[in-house]
Amino acid sequence: MRATAVFFLYLLVCLMLGASLTYPVMQTGLVHAAPHRVMGRLAEVFILLGLWPFLKSMGLGHRQALGYGTARPLFLRALGQGWVAGLAILLVLALALLALGVRVPASLDGGWPGGLAKKILSALVGGLLIGFLEETFFRGALYAAIRRRGGIASAVFWTAFLYALLHFMKPRSLPDEIAFDWAGAWRMFAETFTNALQWKNLDSMSALALAGVFLALVRERTGHIGWCIGLHAGWVFVIQVTRYLTVGNDASPYAFLTGGYDGVIGWLAVGWIGALAVGYWGWPGTAPARTADR
Repeated sequence: MRATAVFFLYLLVCLMLGASLTYPVMQTGLVHAAPHRVMGRLAEVFILLGLWPFLKSMGLGHRQALGYGTARPLFLRALGQGWVAGLAILLVLALALLALGVRVPASLDGGWPGGLAKKILSALVGGLLIGFLEETFFRGALYAAIRRRGGIASAVFWTAFLYALLHFMKPRSLPDEIAFDWAGAWRMFAETFTNALQWKNLDSMSALALAGVFLALVRERTGHIGWCIGLHAGWVFVIQVTRYLTVGNDASPYAFLTGGYDGVIGWLAVGWIGALAVGYWGWPGTAPARTADR
């Protein structure tokens, strides 16, 4: 848990720095985005700027610890295979939601085929970018930091927990009656925690946690994050394209199967990804990878 706390503290400091600069940046008049978006972007900038020095200080500044400790051809092949597998996994979920009427076809209003082509390209590029960044951080550095001091269970649990939690720790817009000033900026910062811990997020957070468990098990068995990046990128691709082609149907008796996070993951995803994680770990013939530093 110590490594998890250190990683969380690093992210917290970056968010605090973003919060402290949001109001001054908005006062310049040079930025026209919403304050909560500015705070989030500033935090991301600080995370990226400090990430390499932070990882070096933790003894994680090398390929093996970050999950890249395998031959490049093998890594790229695993990434591609993972993307196809991720596509198939989430496609099953998306088709099930469509069959149950939880999501229904959207009207593209003349957005076919040009709009769809743009969405496919952005989902492909965005998915790969998100996969590289998040898997390097969570299943790469964080997993290695926990695993070298503890067992598999600890590394799987804490990486999955922090991965799910941070998806909901995002600045939200202030109520209309609250002015955005120094006090408003820090209230926005504080509410990143209260928003994350609301019961309404339980379904989506559980789905993300089980996705994190699945990815951590893949990391443990393969010894690198090639498959993890591919799986993650494939999932993001399907979610983004599904959200473009379909809309949520609150009138469906099965609407409870998805959560409010993205309208795709929820209790159905919990069952599906959870079953895959159990099946993957119990599948014979794939022994856990053994490396000096995970």
